[in-house]
Amino acid sequence: MGLQRVLVTGGAGYIGSHVVLTLLLTRRFKVFSIDNYHNSYPTSLARASQIARDALPKDASDEDRDSTEVDVYGVDLTDEKAIRNVFEKYGKGGVHAVIHVAAYKAVGESGELPLTYYHNNVTSTILLARVMAEFDCTRMVYSSSATVYGIPPIIPIPETTALQAESVYGNTKIVCETILRDLCRSQPDTWKVIALRYFNPAGAHESGLMGEDPVGRPGNLLPLLAHMAIGRVKDSVLKVFGNDYPTRDGTCVRDYIHVLDLASGHLLALEALSENATKDVFADCPDIARYKAYNLGKGKGQSVLEITEAMRKATGKDFKTEIVGRRLGDVPDLTANPSLAQRELGFSAPRDLETMCRDLWNWQTKNPQGYAAQATTAAAPATGSSADKSA
Repeated sequence: MGLQRVLVTGGAGYIGSHVVLTLLLTRRFKVFSIDNYHNSYPTSLARASQIARDALPKDASDEDRDSTEVDVYGVDLTDEKAIRNVFEKYGKGGVHAVIHVAAYKAVGESGELPLTYYHNNVTSTILLARVMAEFDCTRMVYSSSATVYGIPPIIPIPETTALQAESVYGNTKIVCETILRDLCRSQPDTWKVIALRYFNPAGAHESGLMGEDPVGRPGNLLPLLAHMAIGRVKDSVLKVFGNDYPTRDGTCVRDYIHVLDLASGHLLALEALSENATKDVFADCPDIARYKAYNLGKGKGQSVLEITEAMRKATGKDFKTEIVGRRLGDVPDLTANPSLAQRELGFSAPRDLETMCRDLWNWQTKNPQGYAAQATTAAAPATGSSADKSA
């Protein structure tokens, strides 16, 4: 039946590029990326293609080889005309599905720039869905966030938890989920959407060719520690925000998941949207809308101090810590209950914290300046130009 064409928005970003790679390795899809490089580099897509090509068997077909190449477009998702121009290249019915990863995602910054975050995250989702509908593309995997749960009453967090985010970023995800659910309800015979909620992706591809390379100072703990260890962040002491939380060592607990396990969850969701899916995951939806949300995580959280100790072992660096006051908006424990995704999608997250830290450090040592060192000389991997506002 040939390759199914799939769009990954934010395909050059940390999560997006690993999702792209996971799709390429199946040799079942022809992937294209829309990315504006707000927080990413096109080099990541070139490397994803390289890894996929290197994995081809000696007797690879022309179709197999074609599946390793990514069509890349430098487009901002708030530009409806530009999105439409991309879809017009493939025509009505030419795109099987969209995995929508792109978004601004810094929790702290979102509170300072609410209009920017609502405009980017929400407007882009509306415009994307509108153009998709024009071209008879009505399947979407929406990369949401477990920040939608706010301060959850039950740990680990089930999908039935009320959505009440504590941040502007989390609220933009709730709004987008609401819009997509309403869209599915309005057109139950055509639209199908799966939203994936997760917290802390970590690690990198084991080759060291792909990994997380945030623009500016990292806002998340693991890449911050990696940058401290490699010397990109000059701080000699890690500030720990509070050690008086009701957790096993007093520091905040978060659910970390290897980025490749997370990417595999996106592939499983994509497969569940297919007409020939082995299981109808929408059969038990509460109404006519074919809309479903799943948590992706390990179901077991790690504390700030445990993460720091794991990175000490991986890097050989003796990180010094200083306990400072709690940070506004932090909650004690955010651990997902992934049992629904395990049961209905076949999801699993086998890679452990040690593997996440080892792969992260392997990436960082092989790319001490991240993708930026190659960005001025690397060509984009295919026609067009490219997007991760996110991730």
